Amino acid sequence: MFDNFLFNVKYGINHVLDINAYDHVLFLIVLTIPYVFKNWKRVLLLVSIFTLGHTLSLVLAAYNVVTVNAQVVEFLIPITILIVALYNVFTAGKGAQNEKIGILFLTTLFFGLVHGLGFAREFHMLLSDTDNKLVLLLEFALGIEIAQVIIVFIVLFLSYVVQTIFRFTKRDWIMIISAIVVGLIIPMLLNSEFL
Repeated sequence: MFDNFLFNVKYGINHVLDINAYDHVLFLIVLTIPYVFKNWKRVLLLVSIFTLGHTLSLVLAAYNVVTVNAQVVEFLIPITILIVALYNVFTAGKGAQNEKIGILFLTTLFFGLVHGLGFAREFHMLLSDTDNKLVLLLEFALGIEIAQVIIVFIVLFLSYVVQTIFRFTKRDWIMIISAIVVGLIIPMLLNSEFL
């Protein structure tokens, strides 16, 4: 029982930290980059909302409520990352990250749904070995959340170092990292089977 718990949590952690599926990490980077350590509650809430969306889409797929075209979802995932990165570029230094929860949180929930659907097919295969889908989903979600908190901490720490030790302005830091992510995402979009 405990071995299954550890396996499922570790599976969730590996899902986020998988070097071959770095889209999840890129999304977390652009989501976190506008913030600093003092915003940790807001960032944690954003990340948890993303996990909620991700888990919700896996639940819907696991119980055959939704089926998706994998090519469409694989195209939409880099689009979500691109949208957040471009939002960062256009709002860098304007305090947009301090606005009311509203649209940013709803958007993050939607993006979580899209990212979860991208993993639904693989996750469905994992579920075929279990009778208790909901427990497995929750354990997997816990692993995702742990990995995301690790990524967020690293991004916040690097932001702190770059902005305090190397004296980058917050605006420049957001612009540079978001531009790098845009540069990484464009080839993903161009290589999409959907196009």
